[in-house]
Amino acid sequence: MNWEKLLSAKRWGYEDKYVASQVDARSEFQRDYDRIIFSSPFRRLQNKTQVFPLPGSVFVHNRLTHSLEVASVGKSLGRIFYNRLKAEDPGIDARLPLMSDIDTIVSAACLAHDLGNPAFGHSGESAISHYFAEGDGKQYRDRVTESQWADLINFEGNANALRILTHAYSGKGNGSFALTYATIAAIAKYPCASIVGGNKANIYTKKYGFFQSEQDGFQKIADELGLTKVQDSPLIYKRHPLVYLVEAADDICYNIIDLEDAHRLNILSYQEIEDLLLPLCNDPKMRTRLDDIDDDDAKVGYLRARSINTLIQECSKLFYREKQTILDGDFNHSLMDLIDEPFRSIMKNITKLSIKRIYNYSSVVQIEVAGYKVMGGILEEFIPAYLQNNSKYHKKLIELIPKQFLTKNEDDYSKIQSVLDFVSGMTDLYAVELFRKIKGISFPSL
Repeated sequence: MNWEKLLSAKRWGYEDKYVASQVDARSEFQRDYDRIIFSSPFRRLQNKTQVFPLPGSVFVHNRLTHSLEVASVGKSLGRIFYNRLKAEDPGIDARLPLMSDIDTIVSAACLAHDLGNPAFGHSGESAISHYFAEGDGKQYRDRVTESQWADLINFEGNANALRILTHAYSGKGNGSFALTYATIAAIAKYPCASIVGGNKANIYTKKYGFFQSEQDGFQKIADELGLTKVQDSPLIYKRHPLVYLVEAADDICYNIIDLEDAHRLNILSYQEIEDLLLPLCNDPKMRTRLDDIDDDDAKVGYLRARSINTLIQECSKLFYREKQTILDGDFNHSLMDLIDEPFRSIMKNITKLSIKRIYNYSSVVQIEVAGYKVMGGILEEFIPAYLQNNSKYHKKLIELIPKQFLTKNEDDYSKIQSVLDFVSGMTDLYAVELFRKIKGISFPSL
C-alpha cells in the first residue's frame, strides 16, 4: 500500500466531482469532520450508553463525549506521526501534500467510529443478534442467504457505521454523508465479510466491517485506495494504516476514562485509581504534584491526563517504528498490545480490573439485561409487521417507522435491514419509551 492512494479525497456518491489536485483537496478532510459533527446520528450519541447508565446529577461519559475525546486523542496521534515524517523527510509536502492532513482524517474517523452502535452499549448489539439467533427471528433463517444470515446473527456496530456513512437513505440524497474514501476506510477496523468475522487469528477478522448490502461499496473504496486484498470470497482486505491510529485512540480513551467514571460513581476509590495510573504517568514528580491538590476528582483528572499523554507517546512511537510493516499489511496487532514495558503490563492490569469491577458492576449488568428485553421486544413487533404487512395492526406499526428507513426492495433481507436501521439509531431513552408504548405498559400522550 502507498500513501498517495491511501489518502484519496474522492467523495462517496460524488466521485465525478473529485478534486484532482492534492493541494486543492486539502480542505476536503476538514469537511468530513464538520459533516459528521453536525449530523443527526452523531448528535444522538449523547443519549446512548457508553458503559454506565446515565445517572443524572453525576457526570459520566456517553457515546458522544467518548467520541469527542477519541477524536482529540486521534488528532494528536496523527499530528505526531506527520511531524516525525516531516522531520525525517522535509520535502514530503511537495510529493504528498495530503500527508499534513492525516490528523484531520484520523480525528474525523474517530468521531464516526461509534455511529453504528445501537442503544444500551454493546449489549444492544448482542440483543439484536440474540433476536435472530435464539429469539423469534430464527424463523427468517431460510428467507435469506447464508452470508446475509451471518450479518443478522452477529449484528456489528462497526459494519453498521459503514452503512450509515454510505447508504442512500430515502429522501436523504445520493451519498448520505458523502465522506472521502480515506475517512471511510479509516473506520474499518475489520475489513471483511461477516461470514469470516470472528477469526481472532488475524486482527482484521476479529469481527467484521461491512454487511452484505455494503460489500460492493466497500470493495470499490478499498480498490481505489489500494488496500491489500487477502481473498475474494468471502471478501477480506488488510486494514487501512490509519485504522491503527483510530483504534489506538479509542483504546486509550475507554481504558482510562472508564476508571475516571468509576471513581465518580464511587465504584473505585481514589487510592485504587492512583495505584493503577501513577506508574503510567511516567513522571517522577507526579507524587509531589498530586500532594499539592486537595480534591480527589481533580487528582484523578490529572492522573488521567498524564496517563493519556504517555499512551499517546507510546502508540505514536510504535506506529512510526512499524510504519513499513503496517503499509505492507503485515502488522497483526493493535498498537496498545505491543507498547513498551512496563506500560503494556500496566494496561493489562487495568483491563483485568475493569472487567471485574466496572463492566460487571450491578447497574452496568442491569442495563445490559434491560437492553435485551427492550431491543428484542421492539424487533418482535416491527420485523413481522414490515415483512408481512397483512393486518391493520401491522400497518399502524409501519406508520411509526420514519420514511427514510423504508425500502423499495422486496426481498426480506432488505426489509429486515430497514427495521434494523430504525432500531439501531434509537437512543436509550427513545427505545425504552417506544417499547413501553407499543407493549401497552404506558399510554402515549398527545
